Amino acid sequence: MTSTTCSLEPTVPARPQLHLLTSYLMMDEQEFRTQSDLALTALYNALAAASDDHDFDPDMNNGALAIEFDDPPAKFVISPNTPVRQIWVSAHSRSFKLDWDAVRGLFAMPLTGQTLKELIEDHIEQQIGEKIKL
Repeated sequence: MTSTTCSLEPTVPARPQLHLLTSYLMMDEQEFRTQSDLALTALYNALAAASDDHDFDPDMNNGALAIEFDDPPAKFVISPNTPVRQIWVSAHSRSFKLDWDAVRGLFAMPLTGQTLKELIEDHIEQQIGEKIKL
């Protein structure tokens, strides 16, 4: 006769986005503004440095960041959305909503974990047809 062990511990599936929801509930407006300003300023600085070697122009205006391309023409917009505590990105006729990931201390896509920087790198690479590292 063989015996089996039965655990009384409940099995909970992994939920990578759970900490994002918790972070939203815990992050107040001032903290969001601080973190989103820091994230967009760091991204702008990285884009400004990279634009010397690539064909695009970053512009920071009233808390929003725009990236403009001449050939082919396009414009990406990255902006904070304070009421929902997200950073919104518009690129290639699509929109992306990034939440604050308190565990990693950055803004990321809730389902994939892709960071703001990684998302922008991917879309710039698609636009200009060359590899970029921010």
